[in-house]
Amino acid sequence: MPAHFDAEEIRAPEIREKALFETLRALLAGAAETTPALKRQLDGVSIDALADRAALQQVPVIRKGDLVALQAKAPPFAGLTSVAAGKMKRLLVSPGPIFDPEGHGKDWWGSARALFAAGMREHDIVHNAFSYHLTPGGYIMESGAHALGCAVIPAGVGNTEQQIEAIAALRPSGYLGTPDFLKILLDRLSGAGIDNPIKRALVSGAAFPPSLQQEVAARGVDAYQAYASAELGVIAFETPARSGLVVNEGLIVEIVRPGADQAVPEGEVGEVVVTRLSAEYPLLRFGTGDLSRIVAGRSPCGRTNQRLAGWMGRADQRTKVKGMFVDPAQIAAIAKKFPELGRLRLVVTRAGEQDQMVLKAEAVSPDSDLSGALEQALQASTKMKGRVEIVSPHSLPNDGKVIADERPAS
Repeated sequence: MPAHFDAEEIRAPEIREKALFETLRALLAGAAETTPALKRQLDGVSIDALADRAALQQVPVIRKGDLVALQAKAPPFAGLTSVAAGKMKRLLVSPGPIFDPEGHGKDWWGSARALFAAGMREHDIVHNAFSYHLTPGGYIMESGAHALGCAVIPAGVGNTEQQIEAIAALRPSGYLGTPDFLKILLDRLSGAGIDNPIKRALVSGAAFPPSLQQEVAARGVDAYQAYASAELGVIAFETPARSGLVVNEGLIVEIVRPGADQAVPEGEVGEVVVTRLSAEYPLLRFGTGDLSRIVAGRSPCGRTNQRLAGWMGRADQRTKVKGMFVDPAQIAAIAKKFPELGRLRLVVTRAGEQDQMVLKAEAVSPDSDLSGALEQALQASTKMKGRVEIVSPHSLPNDGKVIADERPAS
């Protein structure tokens, strides 16, 4: 049995980088004129100069948190698609609401590699328990299963008893869905005295803690995790090495400072930003709102792409202080003015029935002039006064937090 989906997964990283940026430039050259939002995003940027990740940082990030407002201004897809809605394969809706297109083509969502890494192969029968009702989940996984040559039971969500009947009769060897619903199905099969045919699983959409991983494994199911979104499809996936999530092919993944456009040093926690090389839906530097970090080195499984440490929280840390919102972008603007500093963190507390702000900044040594300049910058950026505390380098946690709300819950 082959260990990898294809040779692309094990090519030299420098060859992959060269190919990704060549494809990106060709894609943008063709799509910029027919994709209004992309054209605005590239204003003042030379497409020919986008040769590497450093150059890519010239391009502003478009964040998922802004999609609802952007789509309201330019329905239905905020001008981010290069073709009309009627030329798409499916028009889908995620909570928000956020409207998502599905284009044409084999494995359009890029899930086949994740299913392959989870052990699913041609002619396997897979039980797909992701939703098929308006949302993309069911279609994301089904497209990859079909690309592999698997037969799919389109179970969707709910109707648990009917799903148990289908599993008992059709004997799927694979499961696609959330980890908690997998446990429900395994419990129901056991309770009904039905032998469990499911041996492999690809789970996503919910936490898969070690305790549940152990329980599922003890019941004979080899389960792997996928990190996916409605806009991007499968971003990264777990492999038999169980050592981080390998980034999918055809994507450029960066980790940036929350609220900013600049990438963090490797190993730092930040927001996952993805460029998807899709002709119909060419998302350029799309901020997912999720926190993660790059795992150093290559995966023991032999795949040579970057690895993510997994989901580590949300990057959207917008906080109301004294009746006004403070956004990570405001703290990022301060960091840009003081490039000699390390990490910055705005800590919000409450004392004497008043909100208090303290900007903690990593610097080599305390400096009253620096503190004063930072206090002025903080007030100019947030329109509120706050204290500044200079701390030693590398003393602030590497958790991606730019704003820490430490006020007691009301």
